[in-house]
Parts: sequence; C-alpha cells; structure tokens
Amino acid sequence: YKKNLKALYLVHPTNFIRIIWKIFRAVISVKFGRKMMYVNCLNELSQYLNLDQISIPQPVLEHDERLMAKNSRFSSSSAAAPSPPHTPAPTPLPTQQFGVSLQFIKENHQGEVIPPLVRQCVEFLSSPDALETEGLFRRSANVSVVKELQAKVNQGLPIEFNGDVHIAAVLLKTFLRELEEPIMTFDLYDEITQFQSISKDERPRHVKILILEKLPEDNYQVLKYIVRFLSKVMDRCDLNKMTSFNLAVVFGPNLVWSQSGQLSLSAIAPINMFTDFVLVHHDQIFII
Repeated sequence: YKKNLKALYLVHPTNFIRIIWKIFRAVISVKFGRKMMYVNCLNELSQYLNLDQISIPQPVLEHDERLMAKNSRFSSSSAAAPSPPHTPAPTPLPTQQFGVSLQFIKENHQGEVIPPLVRQCVEFLSSPDALETEGLFRRSANVSVVKELQAKVNQGLPIEFNGDVHIAAVLLKTFLRELEEPIMTFDLYDEITQFQSISKDERPRHVKILILEKLPEDNYQVLKYIVRFLSKVMDRCDLNKMTSFNLAVVFGPNLVWSQSGQLSLSAIAPINMFTDFVLVHHDQIFII
C-alpha cells in the first residue's frame, strides 16, 4: 500500500536516523520522500492526527515528557511559565455535520434522521461503477480535498465528488469517526468488546438485544441505513475485494470506541468481529 500512503510521520527521530535517511533518500523515490515527515514531539503530531484515538505506549509518553523537559531548560522562556488559558470549543454552526451529534444534525436539518452527508455519500457510492471499485473504503483520498469538502459541508454549502469514489468513501468514514458519540454509543462499548467471550449460539440473540433494544432509535436507523448499503458492497466483493471481514476492519473502529477516545489493541479484534457479524447477519437483525 505504499502508493496509498499519504504521509509517514517519524516521531522522536534521532540524529542517527536523520543521517541514515539523508543517505538513502537519494535511492528512494522522490514522491515517497516527500511523504516522510519528522515530528520532534507528540504535541507536533497532534497538529496532524487526533491523538485521543491512538493508543500511545506509556514508554513513548514518558520519553516525550523527558524530551519536552530537556528542551524547556534550553528555551528562552521560563519552564515555570503558566500555560495558556483553555479556549472553549467554538459553538457549532447550525449547518455543521462533522464533529457534532446525530441529535444536533437532526434538529438543524428539518428532523432528518439520516444525516444529509451520509445520504449523499451512500447514494453516490451505490452506483454500479462505485460499488465495483477495487479497494472501496480501503483506499485513501487527497487530504486537502477532504478537508475542503468538510468545511463546505459544515458551512451548509453544496459539494461535488467529481466522480471520485474514494473522496465520498473517506468522507463517510470521517463523518462516522468524528461524531461526538459513536453510532454504537459509549454505553454499549463494554458489551461489544466482550463479544468474543459469548458463545456462538448466543451471539444472534445478544446482538439483537444490543441493536434492537439498547441502541437509541436514531442511531439504529443510521446504522441500518449504512449496513444495508454495505451489504451491496459485500455482494460485489468478487470485484471490489471488500468482504464482510475487510469492511469490518475498516468500519469497526468508526462505529465503536470508548469514551476515553482511545482504541486499545485488545479491543480491536472483538470490535471487528462484532461488526463482521452484523454485516453477515444484517437481514436477520434489522427490522424492515
């Protein structure tokens, strides 16, 4: 997937690594070389990635603290200088769809349960050409274009995908990932991450209880809408290579995460298994 790589961030690079990279950069493709970015500390990395959704090992955090403390001693500013005051999050625009709740979108879009962006992405991706695109939902898209379209959506402006299925696919995943609360809600996180421990005979009943009884009605409707679309993607897996398992790997972390925002390695397998089960048995789970 080197061709799909948009950026490679090297955190806490040593001088030795910098020298080695400088030597070998001459024999590595120029295009790949531009994707390599040095990041001296986690604070710099936070400008590009949402660190709350990354499980960073404790030794890395401790090393980062030591580096920051060391740098502060040589800084012209005092290490004891007070940190800047916390700036409250800006009030979202009524037209905003990214980074807000399903309820907020519903209240500000004429009571529509299915967010307009979700509907637009799904309708665009439901064409035969889009459904048969190899690597649908696994391929990346131009980051700057995605951010530009996000801004337009939040401002209530119309957007066009210009025939690029990967732009629409990434926007759909980004929408789900940036919701204030995941589609499967924080309350159901612990039960979902215990999915592997449930016997195979009990899994159908357990999943039905989670989705039909415990999931809020609006969340249920959005999940059903997305899963039924993904079933169409699965039906063409011979062409797009997106089996239920591959889709579960992509969508699982975008449907389920904890209130802390971090996704531990131990939670990935049960979340993906749960998502795969929902996709495979969707016609037995969701009420028409």
